[in-house]
Amino acid sequence: MIAQLADPALFALVAGFFGLMIGSFLNVVIHRLPIMMERDWAAQCAEFKGEAAPVVEPLSLAHPRSRCPKCGHSITALENIPIISWILLRGRCKGCSAPISIRYPLIEATTGLLFAFAGGHFGFTAAGLGALLFVAALIALTGIDFDTQLLPDDITLPLLWLGLALNAFGVYTDLKSAVIGAMAGYLSLWGVYWAFKLATGKEGMGYGDFKLLAALGAWLGWQMLPLAILLSSFVGAVVGIALMIFARQGRNVPIPFGPYLAAAGIISLVWGKPLTRAYLGISL
Repeated sequence: MIAQLADPALFALVAGFFGLMIGSFLNVVIHRLPIMMERDWAAQCAEFKGEAAPVVEPLSLAHPRSRCPKCGHSITALENIPIISWILLRGRCKGCSAPISIRYPLIEATTGLLFAFAGGHFGFTAAGLGALLFVAALIALTGIDFDTQLLPDDITLPLLWLGLALNAFGVYTDLKSAVIGAMAGYLSLWGVYWAFKLATGKEGMGYGDFKLLAALGAWLGWQMLPLAILLSSFVGAVVGIALMIFARQGRNVPIPFGPYLAAAGIISLVWGKPLTRAYLGISL
């Protein structure tokens, strides 16, 4: 079976199917990880004040089982089949008929499609398997940032170290480029942050954005950072303008930057070298 996975088309199919299941898990990560972080912060604050930690139900990414937030109905295995269950349930809880957000099947479908594409592009190689982890982490960060405007260290820092580890063996770029990319990614947005804060007295972005761009630099190398920054800034500007025009969202409403960095990272991983050669003339 492993030898058969050398066929890019077969590996793309397997990766896409696997991606649907990973997408279901990413829905759990997006929902639960911020809650777990908030509880941890509350416990740390209570310890600092010398108070008892708040008593709450234990929560992890594995326990308890997923359930409806309205009625508490536990989601069975048959109700948790990616995409299919949502369609069969007509987007409603089996226990109380409360609506289930369409975001859940969309994340599953997006993960499956991106896994299939990455698998077909890189094949059954170290680069292909790494790309699947890269995509999964960025999808989770995108969902969390949209919901909470947070980019958890629990994802960004392991992503950074994994990129450096893979590139120690030259999977995507050489180690020197990866290390410089990680440093340059962090420091570039750190510089923008302080320049904006000194000029306006406001914080234009969070430290999680610095760490995410550092992680992208560790995976892609410093040569890809200009492309990633340009792509993320362009997409962010287009979306921001569209929200102000069509959704009548004011300029003071914060817009998460992480999702645009994530999209730019995926584009750069797949097409970064030809795009950079074509537009910047950098030899890669």
